[in-house]
Amino acid sequence: MTADRKRQAREKFLLGGVVVKAGLSKADRAFLLGGLIELARVIPGSAEHRRLRDIGEKAFKASSRDTLSPHIEENAGWR
Repeated sequence: MTADRKRQAREKFLLGGVVVKAGLSKADRAFLLGGLIELARVIPGSAEHRRLRDIGEKAFKASSRDTLSPHIEENAGWR
């Protein structure tokens, strides 16, 4: 496997981990793609971008302590 293919495989693996951390591992793929397309439309640096980034930062910090963030726990029924 070339270095470029290894890098791409690692990137996909890490992105899959983000889906799992968000509690969306059983979500419909079309739903996930639609949500990601909507997220891509959020203007970097906007208030909405900062708000969503803050939620993500808190979730990563919480998962590093082996607990779910309050945001994930309250939305666990999204599946």
